[in-house]
Amino acid sequence: MGALSALSAPALAGFPQSQNGTKIWACLFHLGYNFWVEYSTPSPFRGFRPYLQLSEPLWEDGLKKMADLGMNMVLVDLGDAIKYESHPEIAVNNAWSTTKLKEELKKMRGMGLEPIPKLNFAAGHDAWLKKYSRMVSTDIYYGVCKDLIEEVSDLFDKPRLFHLGMDEENADDQRYLQLAVIRQHDLWWHDLYYFQDQVEKRGSRAWIWSDYAWKNHDIFFKKMPKAIVQSNWYYGEKFTEDIVPVKTYLDLEANGYEQIPTGGFYKKNDEGEKNMELTVKFCKKNIADPRLLGFMQTYWAPTTEENRRGILKAIDLIGESKKEYEKK
Repeated sequence: MGALSALSAPALAGFPQSQNGTKIWACLFHLGYNFWVEYSTPSPFRGFRPYLQLSEPLWEDGLKKMADLGMNMVLVDLGDAIKYESHPEIAVNNAWSTTKLKEELKKMRGMGLEPIPKLNFAAGHDAWLKKYSRMVSTDIYYGVCKDLIEEVSDLFDKPRLFHLGMDEENADDQRYLQLAVIRQHDLWWHDLYYFQDQVEKRGSRAWIWSDYAWKNHDIFFKKMPKAIVQSNWYYGEKFTEDIVPVKTYLDLEANGYEQIPTGGFYKKNDEGEKNMELTVKFCKKNIADPRLLGFMQTYWAPTTEENRRGILKAIDLIGESKKEYEKK
């Protein structure tokens, strides 16, 4: 379609903001975990792995805990963990078949968990695209991304939301990667609009990380469509307006965007144990209820046994926050 054809932001299409008026209480659960090409320094979980990084017992236990605590959404990070029919060359060793994925999605729905797909198309987090990650913004790349969005939308039976990632595409965040690929200016917006258009054609609503606003404030609020659900993210425990990610929650609200604020918990020294509690309190106070769609918890490590305690703890933390939120 050409690198910079005339593609503008799709208009707000009147997507539903909630299921029966219920707030979203979501956890990001990693099925695939190949975001980064090789790092310049050793890392326990960054860099490409040619096999599925997944403990199925932990997967089962995590879903059960989410259901038991009243979570109602699972954001499934797919990447190369599925043997896509459209592009089987992407799959890692031991990737799930599309049949197995559909069985898991059915099971989630039976547990009261709405499954939502995530494919991160950020150029610094798309190692899962294999050779196509080195073809960013070419005709071949656009075709592959279109195929994958269409297939995943069908596998998830036209999900309400579709997360496109699009975070940390800048030189600073890619400084340790062996290969840095960065779209800037109109090209970044062109590709975002292209992904949004593909998602909306399949009947879903686009959802992204909001950190582009941190370093590009004015252009973000000029060009970001209201149709795209925003997940600004912040993993600290100090909530003051001098912290850019914290202020971004306020800026998104001031400009009328619908948000799913996102917290995080890390296994090292239980970093961020109070983050979700504080995120919920801050956003409940500062974001108007109609635009506060819900909350999401993250844990940035593969769903493997060495991360069991941290993953289940992260789920517990959002469960506790949900309980506190609903008391008042």
